[in-house]
Amino acid sequence: MAKDNAPSAARMARSGSSESSLSPQGVTEITSALRPLLADVFALYLKTKNFHWHMTGPHFRDYHLLLDEQAEQIFAMTDDIAERARKIGGTTLHSISDISKHQRLRDNNQETVSPEEMLAEVRDDNLALTGYLRTAHELCEKHNDVATTSLIEVWIDQTERRAWFLSEVVSRR
Repeated sequence: MAKDNAPSAARMARSGSSESSLSPQGVTEITSALRPLLADVFALYLKTKNFHWHMTGPHFRDYHLLLDEQAEQIFAMTDDIAERARKIGGTTLHSISDISKHQRLRDNNQETVSPEEMLAEVRDDNLALTGYLRTAHELCEKHNDVATTSLIEVWIDQTERRAWFLSEVVSRR
């Protein structure tokens, strides 16, 4: 009878970590790519919610609802990114200060921002996030991490869609 090489659930539970068919270097590199992605997604979520809360003007309702819908989609990504890092045996972010240490997208702490500036900034951040996602996708492909590449492909599509919607609104003004 052939020996089963799959990790046992009991051994995984005792160790407190996941086992993966990825190499240790692959786990380290992929986790190192997922950490700033997660930080950027948290930063984009908070910025999108901030702009949602502070929206004004004649298109208030439409923009308010658009940003709320986008924020929900962005927030949904956070758990998937963090859990993927843990599933492959890595670690993830631990705090708000950890987010700020790893994020590449810039915060906006201005007291007032026009609706047009809000929409353009969130669009630009979604476009930047798309680039970061593509870079992480290439790294995951290099390590043959098909599960993470598959997730990233969905996130790229969602992020491009958000940027497209925002571009349509911004370009019409």
